Amino acid sequence: MANAREALLDAALAALAHHPWSAVRMADLAAAARVSRQTLYNEFGSKDGLARALVRREADAYLHGVRSLLAAPAPPERNLVRVAEWIVARAAVRPILRALLTGAWNERLPQPRPARPGARPAPVPAQRRADAGPPAPGELVAETAACAGERWAAGCELAVRIALSHVVAPALPVGPQCAEPESWSPMTPTMTRVIETILSVETTSPRKTIP
Repeated sequence: MANAREALLDAALAALAHHPWSAVRMADLAAAARVSRQTLYNEFGSKDGLARALVRREADAYLHGVRSLLAAPAPPERNLVRVAEWIVARAAVRPILRALLTGAWNERLPQPRPARPGARPAPVPAQRRADAGPPAPGELVAETAACAGERWAAGCELAVRIALSHVVAPALPVGPQCAEPESWSPMTPTMTRVIETILSVETTSPRKTIP
């Protein structure tokens, strides 16, 4: 039922573009995914279970993207800059990821409550993993850094934290556009140069590693 599960998660994500999570109805999601309500409950157990699965999928997709960028055939410091730029751009259009990275959840999002202690484990393996709960922001940053390997972990964490500083407090445009700031605009070339400069200095030092 993997295809049904993905279709239901896609339907939930699409519904969030138009409604707050509290207004998303399980029956509507089942209809949108063209599956029965029983299939929906078999997969997720409850709406809270669906929320946990949706957030877990977002975290997994993010980490997969980081690994892909770091594996590109380019100088490692350039790949770290690409990771930082990608985080800012992706957070701009994916509110769940933005909340995962910053801890800033709001009433429109499916902030998942943990599974009840002592609850029967979900029969679906993917749901058991989701029910363990999403990573906290600090844990997600640590997982991101670990994707770079031991030598580049510190540099990756630096790049991620610089990206997150831009996500949390982006530069505001000047002039008449201030009335409608592009709060999640792409990372500026200046910020990219800062990351490249810091990593270049660190990685060309006699130690050859980032402290």
